[in-house]
Amino acid sequence: MIQTDSQLAELLPKLEAVDRVAVDTEADSLHCYFEKLCLIQISVPGHDYLVDPLANVDLAPLAEGLARKEIVLQGADFDLRLLRRSLDFTATRIFDTVIAARLLGIRSFSLAALVEKFFGVTLAKGSQKANWARRPLPHHMAEYAMNDTRYLLPLAEKLEAGLRERGRLEWFRQSCERALEQAAVQRTRDDEEAWRISGAGKLGGRACAVLRELWQWRDKEAQASDRPSFHVLQNHLLIHAAEQFAAGEAPDYRHFSARRRQGFREAAERGLNLPEAEWPVRPRRRGTRPSREMERAAEELRRRRDAVADAHGLEPSLIAPRGAIDALVADESQSDALLVPWQRRLLEL
Repeated sequence: MIQTDSQLAELLPKLEAVDRVAVDTEADSLHCYFEKLCLIQISVPGHDYLVDPLANVDLAPLAEGLARKEIVLQGADFDLRLLRRSLDFTATRIFDTVIAARLLGIRSFSLAALVEKFFGVTLAKGSQKANWARRPLPHHMAEYAMNDTRYLLPLAEKLEAGLRERGRLEWFRQSCERALEQAAVQRTRDDEEAWRISGAGKLGGRACAVLRELWQWRDKEAQASDRPSFHVLQNHLLIHAAEQFAAGEAPDYRHFSARRRQGFREAAERGLNLPEAEWPVRPRRRGTRPSREMERAAEELRRRRDAVADAHGLEPSLIAPRGAIDALVADESQSDALLVPWQRRLLEL
């Protein structure tokens, strides 16, 4: 485990000597409200490393060194966003093994499935939901973490060879470029809509008003205790409580402290006392309702996509997701933003 500046200084020349570096990250989002980077796994040929971002070590030289390399990741988006937030790191080149596997028509593309397929190795499970902020890091967690990058470099070589053989290497490069672009887009939470959790759509107006207040109460409680929201109350229980309050019933949450019970009831009362004019309304669909002609065009484009996907042995959604097809039918000028060149070429757009 690299936990000092001197240990990191020994790693940096090993990164400098190679062009391609395997990287993965671990965070504590299942244990804290304010997610933080807890571990960086790095592999170069013949060596695997764990870097501890929670230790008193300056990671700026690491970010600078990685920025000059091609970074191999298994599903790049989460890791790139976490590294950007935590280290102000922006990759310039990536090799996403998920994209590569899907472009080869591989349907089971989890890391465990790919490692078993190409190397006959069964990776140990059990630490997916572990608390990665734990220190010292137990041996079994360290081994689990290192396995996340240990096989990525040889896996990338095999996938790259397959892409070259199939003539799809340029498709892959275009898709990785798009993945980089999308990971660089800043995501912001819309607090006016964040409370619309799964199941909210079935609630009536008064129950929705209660749910919104309960969700906001829960969010503040989670922030104050730095625990995930589901540690305070799970979504399905939040929905059920909103239904009960709206029906004039009193949910029984004796496991709450007296302070929480009071805050919970007060939040529900705020929702119940809202005048009907201030109840939440269902969000309107964006854009205009598709005409019959647009629906026929979308269906025709889906049939064409499915036929092309079948001919190339690919998942249809890899060529064009349903949402992209609907958006294209509404405005074909969006094709460059929605699809990369190889996808447009297959669809003859």
